[in-house]
Amino acid sequence: MIKEAIDKILSLSKHMAPIQTAVIAGKTYTSAELSRISESTIGNIDVHNLSGIVEYLQSDFDKQLPVIIHVISPTEVHVLTGLNSDMNRSTLIKATALLPRIKFNDYYDLESFNILLQSCFVPAGDDGMPNDRELVLKLVGNVKDEQVVAFGDDGVSQSVTAKTGIATVEPVVVPNPVHLKPFRTFVEVEQPLSSFVLRMQKGPSAALFEADGGVWKVVAISAIKAYFTGLLGERIESGEVVIVG
Repeated sequence: MIKEAIDKILSLSKHMAPIQTAVIAGKTYTSAELSRISESTIGNIDVHNLSGIVEYLQSDFDKQLPVIIHVISPTEVHVLTGLNSDMNRSTLIKATALLPRIKFNDYYDLESFNILLQSCFVPAGDDGMPNDRELVLKLVGNVKDEQVVAFGDDGVSQSVTAKTGIATVEPVVVPNPVHLKPFRTFVEVEQPLSSFVLRMQKGPSAALFEADGGVWKVVAISAIKAYFTGLLGERIESGEVVIVG
């Protein structure tokens, strides 16, 4: 305790005494320990949609233009200032997508799989893009529980016993690959269409395995950049907003 008190007194006396400098062998020395005070940065705003970023930049509320929109991933976007005197940037606003939890590569019982497809995947539309959601729903909804042992598998395609009519039960080929649009990026942009391998097991259970090598991420990032370009065109042309990603 006494030693700590003495060290504290000596430390205070250093700061109270006048700072002295001396040149020894051509080198300058000081009697005080100096530390540089960094320029402060700005605390960011958190939002969960892209429109929040657009509204913020259109209002120029904090008078921080020009800024950089950094599309980090399909689920995260940051708006950054230019470099300050310390070569640091402030993050003005962050957008993080609120998405359903989808466990790819894991098997679901058919009831849970059916609910997952209906709640977390975009239905087929009139955009001309292949979307097999309804096809997969029809298949898993008609699998006969008492016939789940009758699986056939050639390594690529599977067959499963399913109802094909009012009173007809026969082998049905499980389609592969299937093309689906799970909710994986911000709702303001089109969800990327991806290929999946659909596999089924006794139980019965089903799983989706991603089969596009992550291309959907590139597509989603491009869609996000296009979204900002369409709504912030004037600020982009004037150089007030730069988009990177």
